[in-house]
Amino acid sequence: MAQVAIIIGAPNEQSRLNGLVHYTLDLLTKSEISYRIIKVFELPAEDLLFANFQSEAINQTNKIIEEADGVLIFTPVYKAAYSGILKTFLDLLPQKGLENKVVLPLVIGGSFGHLLSIEYALNPVLSALGATHIIKGVYTIDKEVERVNQHQFELKQEVRSRLNDSVGKFKQVLHV
Repeated sequence: MAQVAIIIGAPNEQSRLNGLVHYTLDLLTKSEISYRIIKVFELPAEDLLFANFQSEAINQTNKIIEEADGVLIFTPVYKAAYSGILKTFLDLLPQKGLENKVVLPLVIGGSFGHLLSIEYALNPVLSALGATHIIKGVYTIDKEVERVNQHQFELKQEVRSRLNDSVGKFKQVLHV
């Protein structure tokens, strides 16, 4: 059975990004794909800020990624790039930490003006970490994710379709 690591680069639980996360986790669960979640904001802030490569928490999360066949990376866009908290975490991965992994970036931003942030900001870093099979990412505008309760979200049909397609391609490459 394929094992997937989920890296969530949102700064908190209130982010609309969590609408994409919940929907995607539901797709994985329905496909009986095993996954483990890394919420970067829950890692020790000092370990992230001071690049503590000896941190037990960081080493445990790196082990989750090492054991995974695939990696889903969720991030909001700020200032035309992925979140700073995600960047600090990616900096703590081993140099080839994504080698032999299928990677799918899933991003939410405020406007179409940041549509290319996946291609020009995130994918080069993923490639530098050894990822050779990066599935075409999904960029979503935050107004396409409606908050219906404090931690529940409704996605527009078009977003659900794009997520279904991308996660389907991700699963095909994982051979599940």
